[in-house]
Order: sequence, then C-alpha cells, then structure tokens
Amino acid sequence: MAISYRRRKINASEPIPPGQKFLSNLPEFSWTWRITLGYLAVMLFVPLAAMFVKASTESPENFWRIATSPIALATYDVTFTTSLIAAAFNGLFGTLIAWVLVRYDFPLKRFVDASIDLPFALPTSVAGLTLATIYSDNGWIGSLLAPLGIKVSFTRLGVGVAMIFISLPFVVRTVQPVMQEIEKEMEEAAWCLGASQWTTFWRVILPPLFPPILTGVALGFSRAVGEYGSTVIISSNTPFKDLIAPVLIFQRLEQYDYSGATVIGVVLLIISLVLLLGINLLQAWGRRYD
Repeated sequence: MAISYRRRKINASEPIPPGQKFLSNLPEFSWTWRITLGYLAVMLFVPLAAMFVKASTESPENFWRIATSPIALATYDVTFTTSLIAAAFNGLFGTLIAWVLVRYDFPLKRFVDASIDLPFALPTSVAGLTLATIYSDNGWIGSLLAPLGIKVSFTRLGVGVAMIFISLPFVVRTVQPVMQEIEKEMEEAAWCLGASQWTTFWRVILPPLFPPILTGVALGFSRAVGEYGSTVIISSNTPFKDLIAPVLIFQRLEQYDYSGATVIGVVLLIISLVLLLGINLLQAWGRRYD
C-alpha cells in the first residue's frame, strides 16, 4: 500500500490523550507519495502559485482594469467560444471516426489510424503553416470555398480550424478503446428484442461511451484554449476580430508589459478551471451508467 499507518502499543488501562491519539493515526507517506507530491509541486503547483503571487502584487483596481479591458474581453470571447465549438465538433466527428476505425475494415486502415496521432507529433507552427496554405484563397481547399464567399485563413474561422486540427486525437483516442470493449452481441441481443438501430445506439452503445466522450472533449478543449503555434500563423491576430488570449499574452511580453501578461494569464487560468470543473461534473453524471 502507498500509505501505511504506525501505531504504538499501549496499555489498555492507560488513558490516551486526544492529541496523541490523533498523531498515532496519521498516515506515514511512502517514498512513492513523496516523489509524486514533490514532482507535482515543482512542475505544477509552484509555477501556478508564482503566477498568482505575481498577479496579487497588482492593486485590485489595476487588476480589474487590465482583466476587463475591451481587448482582453474580446480575446476571452474568441478563445473560449472558439475552443468550445471546436471541442463540440471533435466530440461528434471524433466519435464517428473512432466508430469507423473500430467497426469497419477498409484499405489503408492502419495508415488512417496512425495518422490520427499526427497532430501530437507535428510542430504546431508547421501545422499552422500547412493549414494557412491549404485554406488560403489560392489553396486546395480555400480556392473551393472562395466562390462561396467563405474565407478561412486569417479569420476567426481559421482559428477554429486550427483548434479542431490539434485537438481531434484526444476524442478519438479516449473513445476508441472503450468502443473496442463493447461486444457486438449486446447490439444483436437488443435487435432480437425488437429495438431499432437508434434505440440500440441510444440505450446500449452511447451510455458506456458518454464518459470517454466527455473526457476527450475536456482534453481537447484544454488543448485548444492553450494553443498558440498554429493559431498565430493561420489568424490575422487582429484585435476584436480573431486575436486569442495566448497571442495577446505574448504581445504583452514583447512590450515588456509583464503585469498585463500575468493578469490576463491568471484570468485565463481561472476561467479554464471553472469550465473544466463543469465538464468533470458532467463526467461524474455520465458515470452513473457504470
């Protein structure tokens, strides 16, 4: 066990002081716990605490002024709204892709399956350059959309495309293993009992898939919120149009406005934590099927 309890032997007739009884029942942390806590402290908690401490040096009036400036509010809207939309798209189409990869055999299936992980390995700047090229007015896809009046590169739509691209693998890879464990006999039994395909999907297939779908959506959303490399290339980075919060933070750092960058970063962190907490509550609600 990771935690062991140490109690000293005492005489049954000897009264035990309340404080000593409490100390005798305290857990003794093993080396695995110590390494884990130390690693998390150095890599996660200390940097986050340092950022909050830096932000706390600002007066409440100045903090509020920076956090609620028009350009900051516009970047929050672009960042979180676009990230949520991208995560929702990937929740739908990522599940569909996982279904096809698990349930169907087709030529080059292994190649397609391996390609899903490409956004993990591809440098984000390369991804942004590739997307900006093919979605430009003269690109392979952009030239087809231009006659329809749809412009992707250097617009907010391009930011959404970049976020969808870099966060797609999270949904596929979280749903795929669970889908592989669903036995086809369960579907066949539902059909034999008179259930339609839609009822079978809704009552038999979807319940065990719901928690991993939410997990993939949460991971994809987190990844999209913090994306910088691809979005800075495919967007025009114009304030009140397609400028996202991570790019605004970098612009503040370039201007040596460390206070502004820290305040916006803290606000971004707080909003992300609140949204992720809500998604985790949905995950807990979805696990009622387990």
